[in-house]
Parts: sequence; structure tokens; C-alpha cells
Amino acid sequence: MEERGDRAIALGFFDGVHLGHQALLRRTAERAGDLGLAPALLTFDRSPREFVTGTPVPLLTTVRERSRAARELFPGMEVIAAPFDRAMMTMPWEDFVVMLAETYRARWLVAGHDFRFGHKNSGTAALLREKAAALGIGCDIIPAVQLEGVTVSSTHIRALLERGEAEEAARFLGRPFAISGLVRHGKRLGSSRLGAPTVNLIPDPRQLVPAFGVYAARVTVDGAARPAVTNVGVRPTVDTDGGVTVESHLLEPIGELYGADCRVEFLKMLRPEMRFAGLEALRAQIARDAGAARAFFCETENKE
Repeated sequence: MEERGDRAIALGFFDGVHLGHQALLRRTAERAGDLGLAPALLTFDRSPREFVTGTPVPLLTTVRERSRAARELFPGMEVIAAPFDRAMMTMPWEDFVVMLAETYRARWLVAGHDFRFGHKNSGTAALLREKAAALGIGCDIIPAVQLEGVTVSSTHIRALLERGEAEEAARFLGRPFAISGLVRHGKRLGSSRLGAPTVNLIPDPRQLVPAFGVYAARVTVDGAARPAVTNVGVRPTVDTDGGVTVESHLLEPIGELYGADCRVEFLKMLRPEMRFAGLEALRAQIARDAGAARAFFCETENKE
């Protein structure tokens, strides 16, 4: 039995915690169990690419959502969000592996075949394995995971969501794409004038939002999930400030939610966002959207 605190660590940024990432985490959990180590994944607190280039990189998951997904899929998995700063950016690849051993007490490492690390991405999966062996650390390199001949990657999933293909993105993620946040006060048009209770979120500016439009969705608050129809966009009929919002019209009654922590899962795109002549036209369309969402949920339940 290894000394308490020794870890088997999965390496990567893990944006999305998709099927490919899950293969790494599964192997890490298996190695940890076999060797008496604590399973962990090491990610960064910000996008390395954004830090290096200064160009915003919309992500599938915030650190919080990454952590939630990993722990939900692999109970007991520790999530280490290491700071990505100038020191990390310029660290020689050899020093990075030594840091894993000394600072994070890695005794086994798991990485993908395309894992790059260290200053100017000079470290490769082969070099990781070589350096780990020199330090007496075990190492697994996981090959690419494919789904029907397509390699599972965060880049591919982002492209799907940017086209509104929520169902296809969910196949590669292994679960629906989600955005989390606190319920904020909106204009109260949903409950007061449109006849539908709403949950309004302002997405984290670092998180990708799917293509503007209306989706059948699932809203989870305090562990309770409810069906909804969700609009992503700038609400051109009622807003003029141009800010992106995620507004969900709940299909079931619910109490006061303002300030509550919630998660919106995007299940299927129903239509693109559009402008209406006024609130009456918008109200009529919301009713049609709700009907389409209910039909989706009914069809899904029948399939199950």
C-alpha cells in the first residue's frame, strides 16, 4: 500500500470531459484501485491557449463544470486545477514531470496519445513515458477514442454545438451539453406578460454557448430536473443591449428560483432564434415551442 496522498493522475485540459477524456479517467481509476493510490485528474484554471495568445477561447466547460462532471462520472476522483501562469507556460517539459512527482505525488500517470506539455509544447506522450520511467513512475498512454470513425475531441464537439447539433454533441460527450450558473432577475416578461415561468442565466464569458436558437432542454435546480424550452441568444424582440442570455421557460410549475444554482442541459435544437413583431407574436411562438418541446420529451420517454 502506497503512502497516503500518493496519486494516480490523469493529465489533460479535459474540456468537456467527453468520451475520450473518460477513457483516461477510467484507466486512472483502475490503476488507482489496483495500486492503492488516490485517483486524480490535473487540469488548469484557465485555457493555456488563451493565456499564451491573448485570444479568447470559448470552452465547453468551466473548471466548476469540469469538476462536477468528472466527480459525477467517477466518484472519488480528485480534481486538481493547477494555475496556468507564466511560470507554468515557460516550464521545461522535464521540470513539469518532476513537479508532478514532487508537488502532486504522482506515482502513476495517464495521458492521451496527443498530450503536449512544457515550454512551447515540447513535451510529448513518448517523452512523458520516458521521463516517468526514469523517476520510477508508471505511465499509460491512451490511444484516440473514435465514434463511428470520427475521433472524439473537444474541437469537434465545439463545432457541432456552434451548428446547433445538440444531440450529436451529446453522443460525443456521453451526456447532454450543459451550462451552469445562478438564476438572475430578468425583465419578468416570462411570468408577467408571456405566461411562462422563466429561468434566466448569463453564461460565463469563457464558456461556449450553442448556436442561437430554441432548444428542448432540462433544467436542474437543487437536484430536481424539469423539462423546459430554452432560448439562447440576444432576445431581439424584447432586448436591445445585445447581451447573450440563456432563458428557459419551464414546462412544469416551480417556486421562486432567483439566486438559485442551476444547470441547463441542451437536448435538441427546435428552431433558430428570430425577431417577432411584438410580444403577442412572441407569446404565440413560445406556446408553439413549448408544444414542440413536450412532443420531444414524450417521444423520448416512449423510446425508453
